[in-house]
Amino acid sequence: MTVILAFLVTIIALAFWWLLQQGVMSKPWLETGPMEEAAGRSGFPVERLGLGVFLVVIGSLFALFGSAFIMRMDLEIWPSLTLPPVVWINTALLVVASIFLRLATRRSDTRRLTRDTTIAGLATGGFLVGQLLAWRELQVVGDGLTSGPAASFFYMLSGLHGLHILGGILALGVLIARSGGDPDRTKLNVGLCATYWDFLLVVWIGLLLLFMGLANQLLDICRTILT
Repeated sequence: MTVILAFLVTIIALAFWWLLQQGVMSKPWLETGPMEEAAGRSGFPVERLGLGVFLVVIGSLFALFGSAFIMRMDLEIWPSLTLPPVVWINTALLVVASIFLRLATRRSDTRRLTRDTTIAGLATGGFLVGQLLAWRELQVVGDGLTSGPAASFFYMLSGLHGLHILGGILALGVLIARSGGDPDRTKLNVGLCATYWDFLLVVWIGLLLLFMGLANQLLDICRTILT
């Protein structure tokens, strides 16, 4: 339980630091000069604040599920889950999607921006298809939904992660369709998508470490430090 609380405190601290970096503590009523100039100096997009809060909630949700997985493992020994090889292809596709979204944040040309976001969307779609193939491979070798605790947790956590990915694809599709609009708004939306993808990539890597058994080693280190 101490490790869980420490992890949640870390997430909250990182979120608070990120909000400070975005200027959430600014005081626009103390700015001097023309109203437009003051608004430009202290304006904080509410979308960034909303995304930050949303990511904290998602991170806490996955942290709780991951903690439940680890505590369940401590109660009894169960057969480990062998991840199908397609999982690593899926991971590579998610990395590619994250990279191209980051490239899109630097584009001033609408055509290149649309190209990068489209590639990111296709790679993310490939990730979701690959996840379905991974589920299929697990069922073929006998690791179905009810075959054991490890398999059940994998289906649940990867499915939950996939739902968040799917929501991101829908938002990205809307962004691509409106890429010819206000350049500032488009740049903001691309940045939000890139941040969301980076976060989901980190969550996915954390899930892989969890199911590979490496998370237990990290927890042992954390317990040693905290005690």
